[in-house]
Amino acid sequence: MIYLDYQATTPLAPEARAAMLPWLAGPEAPGFANPHSPHKYGRAAAAAVEVARAQVAALFPAGGRVVLTSGATEALNLAIIGSGRKRLAVSAIEHAAVLDTARFVDPDVAVLPVDGAGLVDPDVVIPDRAGLVAVMQVNNEIGTVQPVEVLAARARAMGVLFVCDAVQGAGKLAAPAGADMIAVSSHKLYGPKGIGALWVRDGVELVPLIHGGGQEGGLRSGTLSPSLCAGFGAAAALCTSLGASDAQHVEKLWTLARALFEGWTLNGSATERWRGNLNVRLDGLDVARLLSECRTVAFSAGSACASGSGRPSHVLRALGLSDRDSKTAIRLGFGRYTREDDLVKAAAAIHAAAKLQGVL
Repeated sequence: MIYLDYQATTPLAPEARAAMLPWLAGPEAPGFANPHSPHKYGRAAAAAVEVARAQVAALFPAGGRVVLTSGATEALNLAIIGSGRKRLAVSAIEHAAVLDTARFVDPDVAVLPVDGAGLVDPDVVIPDRAGLVAVMQVNNEIGTVQPVEVLAARARAMGVLFVCDAVQGAGKLAAPAGADMIAVSSHKLYGPKGIGALWVRDGVELVPLIHGGGQEGGLRSGTLSPSLCAGFGAAAALCTSLGASDAQHVEKLWTLARALFEGWTLNGSATERWRGNLNVRLDGLDVARLLSECRTVAFSAGSACASGSGRPSHVLRALGLSDRDSKTAIRLGFGRYTREDDLVKAAAAIHAAAKLQGVL
């Protein structure tokens, strides 16, 4: 099986797995300890958590704190609901973790439009009533990179909090400067699932969503997993050390993928995007059938309607595509462990299946 679904999740880095194993030990070793316990074993586990926190913090700007969570969804809920701001503005192509949470807080949430390339205008009107603005760094469906630094600066000048979903950009691009809160997910940067983080700028006050023991500085109660923390930290550290080589590798893969899918229509900006995301469409393509017939390639429909939600892609709709055109799109995601030969073989399989439909 050729894996080309890096936006859904990245493979676990071997180094991250190795960092996790000592903290999955049974009674014959102290790795099972609760990091919130005061004894020797507990203190060792707590130390491992703090090492991981520092490794994750290296992905962010200085001048903030890292709150470890169960993932980016929880982090974004903590940022949006915990801020106490009741009037919100979000981009039209945010992930459901932002859109649905924003609508929960503010049923009349202001939606910032995108253009046909999937980009928010840096000069977009931010409503005066807004107390919090959320714009993602990299879109999970089409890979577009938003002008978050400019938008964050404008929000700050208005006295508005700026939240950035950096799930798809963390460990690949520089952290969005100027944001007040940034959410990331371990399993999107070669770490384990079940853990993420919210970076909170110094001076930003939040109220907790989860109450109990007051762990995580009183903002998030619950026992942390030293194993998940260690894996997250190791993966973050790898992204810091391998960032340049990862980017060079992805650039080569992008150039190859564009050539292999010449004649397909690219969704989203060709320039302002993360190059590990190729979202393309082909007129008349039946993507559900394509996914069924390409059994040797793991990839996704470019439209959310084919990924279990039952709804057409709000992202592709925001670009101006019809629901019919949206259903002809596929998304290929690649990264650190993808080989050029993988792309060549995958493209051959996808093209062969498309030819059976008579659309190539």
